[in-house]
Amino acid sequence: MTAVCDDVLGTSDAVEVARLIRTGEIQASEAVDAAIARAERVNPLLNAIATPLFESARQQVQHPCAGIFAGVPSFIKDNEPVAGSPALHGSRGIPRKPAEKSSPFAKQFLSLGLINLGKTTMPEFGLTGTTEALAYGPTHNPWKRGFSPGGSSGGSAALVAAGVVPIAHGNDGGGSIRIPASCCGLVGLKPSRGRLVAMEGSELFPVKIVHQGMLSRSVRDTASFFHAAEQYYRNPKLPEIGSVTQPGRRLRIGFFTELDEDTPCHPDCVAAVADAAKLCEALGHSVEEVPRPFDDGFLEDFFLYWAMLGFAATRFGRRLVDPDFDRSKVEEFTEGLACYFKENASGAPTAVLRLRRFARQYARGFDDYDVLMNPTVTMPPPEHGYIGPEVPFDTLLERTKWFIPFTPTQNVSGGPAMSLPLGRSKEGLPLGVQFASALGDERTLLELALEIEAATPWPSLVC
Repeated sequence: MTAVCDDVLGTSDAVEVARLIRTGEIQASEAVDAAIARAERVNPLLNAIATPLFESARQQVQHPCAGIFAGVPSFIKDNEPVAGSPALHGSRGIPRKPAEKSSPFAKQFLSLGLINLGKTTMPEFGLTGTTEALAYGPTHNPWKRGFSPGGSSGGSAALVAAGVVPIAHGNDGGGSIRIPASCCGLVGLKPSRGRLVAMEGSELFPVKIVHQGMLSRSVRDTASFFHAAEQYYRNPKLPEIGSVTQPGRRLRIGFFTELDEDTPCHPDCVAAVADAAKLCEALGHSVEEVPRPFDDGFLEDFFLYWAMLGFAATRFGRRLVDPDFDRSKVEEFTEGLACYFKENASGAPTAVLRLRRFARQYARGFDDYDVLMNPTVTMPPPEHGYIGPEVPFDTLLERTKWFIPFTPTQNVSGGPAMSLPLGRSKEGLPLGVQFASALGDERTLLELALEIEAATPWPSLVC
């Protein structure tokens, strides 16, 4: 399912669309109108737009911000407040009423000149690795209808992969940028904690796992986004990313492919990492297999904390999300997480303490390596229903634990990680390979990604 056609957007990435607008070869209004036409054509098949804001976008484009992406059409995920539009968080329990003001991050995102065409679909409160919320119905993977685009930023990923827009907003609390990047064949960088303006309310939680970001089809779009975002907000505690336009130094890369002997990854995911390791070695990097750098208890601690978020959403939703939140309408999985947390709450303080200490353990993984590489997820994109809201809670929790065991480590540690679309399943669906580096070292990931993209351009629905 591709939206690409013979219009002003063509197959261009965001950097190229912005250049065409800046030089006057096309008008920003033409780019927005083309993206709207694409959205109207393919969204009935994708179901990736929670709230269209097309007329608002046409008004906004008349006076775009003078950022690097001035006039480039985009979308914002449905858990980020944008003035004048609802933020439903994928939940039937939140009323459809417009936000009074935009969040601090939405202001940073739009300061780059991006034109918001609407809000994108997500699972309820971003709590699963797929985008099949009962509030909207399932969002389809543009590579194959009936399959998951991943989650929780699945709506944004589907629209970018299908070519509706070149980049879109995502955020990541346990892999929610990287998982849909893997499922939809995109570039997805979860930045270091504090790199971008934080999500509102994140300061209330003892472990700050949610990170803002975006999804794109090209590495240069991602590199340009983060460089430009630093002009709006620069965290003095982190090294500057700067402008990344070419490969960097030769790296020491360690890779691993298994969670443990009892829960092996899908062979296609293992093969994707093995091929990526061979490619990196051919490019002159030092590559070797390493044991997985986190212990068995980490995931249990993380999912107990994850359940605490479900508990907070259901029990304190009126205070944290919306004063008119209706708890009776939450999905079974969200309520199940809340009950799971209540049953295991006595272990929460110790789990939180271990998670807070995990950053030091994680940092030691980079004593001998510049980059660690592993599968982004453990299987190709699943069919709808495998980890959907209709699955009984206990089964869904176990399937989710198996599907996304690798990505939460960077959310807890705060370190950056990037999924690149370097593999394909035997059925031709995308598979991501994750590259991670030490806290604050996004530049190394982006330099390596540029080199890999030049050496082996990945297939795309747009090209």
